[in-house]
Amino acid sequence: MRYDVVVIGGGPAGMIAAGTAASRGKRTMLVEKNEKLGKKLFLTGKGRCNITNTADFDEFMKNIPRNSKFFFSSFKNFSNSDLIILLESLGLKTKIERGGRVFPESDKSSDVIRALERYLNKNKVDIKLNNRLLGFRQENGAVTGTILDNGQFVECSSLIICTGGLSYPQTGSTGDGYAVAEKAGHTIIEPKPSLVPLVSEDTFIKELQGLSLKNVSIKASADGKLLYEDFGEMLFTHYGLSGPIILSASYFIADSLRKKKNTKISIDLKPALSEEELDRRIIRDFEKNINKQFKNSLNQLLPHKLIPVIISLSGINESKEVHQITKQERKSLIKLLKSFTVTVKDTRPIDEAIVTSGGINLKEINPKTMESKLIKGLYFAGEVIDLDAFTGGFNLQIAFSTGYGAGFYA
Repeated sequence: MRYDVVVIGGGPAGMIAAGTAASRGKRTMLVEKNEKLGKKLFLTGKGRCNITNTADFDEFMKNIPRNSKFFFSSFKNFSNSDLIILLESLGLKTKIERGGRVFPESDKSSDVIRALERYLNKNKVDIKLNNRLLGFRQENGAVTGTILDNGQFVECSSLIICTGGLSYPQTGSTGDGYAVAEKAGHTIIEPKPSLVPLVSEDTFIKELQGLSLKNVSIKASADGKLLYEDFGEMLFTHYGLSGPIILSASYFIADSLRKKKNTKISIDLKPALSEEELDRRIIRDFEKNINKQFKNSLNQLLPHKLIPVIISLSGINESKEVHQITKQERKSLIKLLKSFTVTVKDTRPIDEAIVTSGGINLKEINPKTMESKLIKGLYFAGEVIDLDAFTGGFNLQIAFSTGYGAGFYA
């Protein structure tokens, strides 16, 4: 059996790579280990699929904290605008939400997968499901064929590996590509969790489980040094913290956690108000509830689930009548609301991370073509390479852009 291009991995990078290669007249086969394509893509964005982001080039690069220069060529070859145009030409209507996040108009990730499948079918890509890559053959430093797990040898001149990282292993991302690349002589940067929920052992965490906070700001620090700050939405879970701004913060504090530094997330529950403005707001609330107990005076200020925790941490007796609360107690309450601090002990495991940080060393890959610098005809794209970004659609764009580049030049 002879193909020009064999693509391993039916995620976003693999599907766009295969479709692009085939659109250029290359006989192309796409190999996926699962029973269907796009299994991880189906879960992204809580099943809604945050396809990309409308950020301009400079802003896009700011959201790739490491190795953004490598991504320059890929993004120029196939940008966020190019992706949206392609998907809409395949019948997928899109919409833009807060922060430039792009979603399918239907809010269904399955519609994104179907559009990509139309791209594959339109360009006559042969799709082989329930198969995985065992290895490949080379002669004189060039790819000559692929070996699948059923022992089948598929002759080809180009092999594109898009097997993902180690996050969400139940979807098939189990690091298969790392082993094949390493055996071929490539260096693997240690895979670590990126964009991952955080673990806290603070006693109040379980009381706040399920509480979502919008429009709050956070500061992440280790041993007193500020590492990251952000504004947006977060979530308390049974084990600690999650949500968009927490996932982004995890990128910056993961190393400190590994080194057992004193790591904290400080939450400003009222970032729109200065301490003086918040004091005036509390005074007004207290005046309305002047004869009520303290525990019954915060309903207009805080979510119901947060009130008992704030009361406990404030040190103010919950039964104390509002008119008896001293100025000093009020000031302490303000400090707490402006700096509600959670001690972070660890990240959740890599299999719960949104993306994997690390992977195939970018120094060994041509950034324009995504071809290996070690072996002719061997290409890499997507999460398998050492390139990751913040939440907001940036990681999927990396997959689509690098996948397109690999498919175009293979």
